Amino acid sequence: MADSLLQEDPPEQYQPLAARMRPRNLDQFIGQEHILAPGKALYQAIRQGSMHSMVFWGPPGVGKTTLARIIAATTDSRFESLSAVLSGVKDIREAVERARHYRQGGGRQTLLFVDEVHRFNKSQQDAFLPHIEDGTIIFIGATTENPAFELNNALLSRSRVYVLKSLSETQLLNLLELVLTDSERGLGHLALRVDEQARQALARASDGDARRLLNLLEIAADLAGKGADGLPVIDRDTVARVTQESLQRFDKGGDLFYDQISALHKAVRGSSPDAALYWFTRMLDGGCDPLYIARRMLRMASEDIGNADPRALQLALAGWDTYQRLGSPEGDLALAQVVIYLACAPKSNAVYQAAGSARETVRQTGTLEVPLHLRNAVSDLARELGHGDGYRYAHDEAGGFAAGENYFPESLQQAEFYFPREAGLEVRIREKLEHLKQQNRASGERRYQEDRAGGRTAEPATNPSRAQAGSILKAGGKSRKRSAEPETDKDSPLERVQGRAEGEQREK
Repeated sequence: MADSLLQEDPPEQYQPLAARMRPRNLDQFIGQEHILAPGKALYQAIRQGSMHSMVFWGPPGVGKTTLARIIAATTDSRFESLSAVLSGVKDIREAVERARHYRQGGGRQTLLFVDEVHRFNKSQQDAFLPHIEDGTIIFIGATTENPAFELNNALLSRSRVYVLKSLSETQLLNLLELVLTDSERGLGHLALRVDEQARQALARASDGDARRLLNLLEIAADLAGKGADGLPVIDRDTVARVTQESLQRFDKGGDLFYDQISALHKAVRGSSPDAALYWFTRMLDGGCDPLYIARRMLRMASEDIGNADPRALQLALAGWDTYQRLGSPEGDLALAQVVIYLACAPKSNAVYQAAGSARETVRQTGTLEVPLHLRNAVSDLARELGHGDGYRYAHDEAGGFAAGENYFPESLQQAEFYFPREAGLEVRIREKLEHLKQQNRASGERRYQEDRAGGRTAEPATNPSRAQAGSILKAGGKSRKRSAEPETDKDSPLERVQGRAEGEQREK
């Protein structure tokens, strides 16, 4: 395809308002002062014509493509554009070949802009590397996704990442005024009257997206009624008709999606019901599947509340079930109730930490033998092998508690994982466990020699590391004898079974 066809734009009368109002230089560009204000590195590089490869990361409608075009125009570079959605390695090679042809002919340097660059796979991204290295192209990629996750390290190491932010409401209102007064490219020739409430509504509905603002305004202009003087008027009702189907920006599966669910989780953990309800509503309004939120809240109930309020888990499950029965919008209220309850509930991550510590201990210690007294004696052979020997049935003990008993493998002794917090029901759980430890310490019963029946009482560090998890293991002594007779004077259970089998064989 000829280069002229690649770069040619349709006549302005056929272009949408957003394309016609595209800024042509830095002075017309709205927003991004944090990287484009005088004195900033990117501003200085553009003004001096000393360009480098870069990646623009930001939400839709903040000017990524426009800024790339302005850079090309300001630095007198040849602009070529590729869409990662529609292009492949062949298109990349052809674009690079055209850039090399222009460069060898003494022409301008080529600025190759790649929209949605995160859509390219690794091999496609790698295709740019040698041409960035030898200066054939100045590479500018645009993405709405986190470059650290979506782009190759090799490409990132050759590019500088600039973060572009959503436009503020003030910036959107300034853009709106510019469009309404520009008779050449905007809507000034229509003499539209837009009242203050309508302007505010348009800016809010645009959600920081300049392109969305211009698209909404263009539709509203088509629906504008006539005022008393016969001039078109856009009021709040007109804007409501245009924006009633408009959704908040919410990229399911992208960074914004995970940022919002993270904000909801942290608001619940931080006991802020109002903030939690805000993020919950933001996600619903943006089109998030309510069942996804229900699943996440079920996890919050265990991870951040746990036994401080066991009802939280029940309510989260009930909210999930209620939503499945009612659907939206009625079921949304049940989920909102769960959000508020979780945020207001006492907090404890003791269960979460205990599970993590136990997991680390199991991974470090491997498959330790189950002690004989804890094994199930379901057959004569099992009983002959000593399964269940010496087991103390807790219900037959005083207070239903076998003081001094040990339920761990011998090498672990009395490891501890669960440390209840001073919150909610865990206060009472903590008191009960301490009472049981005192009974253990006072008891003369010991399952293993050197068994510390009281257990360990020190509090664990937050998020115990692998080394910390290992430190809770206590090496034990030899197994306690179940008989007063020395074991050397008596056959072991296994020897007894083997001897019986040999005798039966001789009889046969």
